[in-house]
Amino acid sequence: MNILLTGAAGQLGSELIPLLSRLGNVTATDRSKPVLLVENWVGLDISDAGKLEILLNRLQPELIINAAAYTAVDHAEANPDTAFAVNATLPGSLARWVKRNDAHLIHYSTDYIFDGSSARPYREMDVPNPQNVYGDSKLAGERAIEASGCKHAILRTSWVYSSHGKNFVLSMLELARKGLLLKVVDDQRGCPTWARNLALASSTVVENWQNPAGENANGVFHYCDNQTLSWYDFARMIFKFAVKAGLLDKVPDLMPVPSSQFPQPATRPKWSVLDTSRIDEVFKIQPASCDQSVQAVISEIGARE
Repeated sequence: MNILLTGAAGQLGSELIPLLSRLGNVTATDRSKPVLLVENWVGLDISDAGKLEILLNRLQPELIINAAAYTAVDHAEANPDTAFAVNATLPGSLARWVKRNDAHLIHYSTDYIFDGSSARPYREMDVPNPQNVYGDSKLAGERAIEASGCKHAILRTSWVYSSHGKNFVLSMLELARKGLLLKVVDDQRGCPTWARNLALASSTVVENWQNPAGENANGVFHYCDNQTLSWYDFARMIFKFAVKAGLLDKVPDLMPVPSSQFPQPATRPKWSVLDTSRIDEVFKIQPASCDQSVQAVISEIGARE
């Protein structure tokens, strides 16, 4: 199977590369090279529709995994055109190519398509109501894919982190080493998700598609790890394991604060917990342990230091 992976240099893309390499011939693309060495690498700004079409027609991938995304939530408020180009126009273009060429597409979306007013975990069919440009652009991408009629799986996820790139775990460790009192938001709740677990879920979807009995499993699916935390709870977990691993001498001074103390350009949902029962029913994918995942990431970070 020929596989095209976009966004290969990002947190998720870097985790996908070794898994996809077991399933087929992977061509990876991004504007900058990934951390891992990739045999088939194409440097490309995939927002260039003409060059992307040339690449697709040359490679003829049977599977496209679109891990490319504009994820700068606050910057998106001032740059909506860029956010929509990457998060909506690009997925739509990929989906239409996939439809014309009878291929498959995996795309990633976000908990931020919801407004945070639910009293229970969000299900796939709950009505979206984004509260910021980023969420609007990701929802537009979902709808463009669905409108194409292509074979696809859209995996909505939340609060992605890993041992590399830019994320909450690395930011918290950097701030903790400065020895300051850390104020962390305690009124936004979601499910932190290790990029590797999302990559493993993705590879399981592909393996199911390779089985004739599962090749027509399409649509939107939620995947996140198994604990609901506030950002403050998440920070406490990070520091607990960081001290245990010797990355920090002690847990820094922490203070839980409301979102109102950190005004930001983009509104965040107060509750963005995702219900993962459908992906379990269709693909037998169950949420991974948040505790074990954070501990594994801390160990990876420690191994590099």
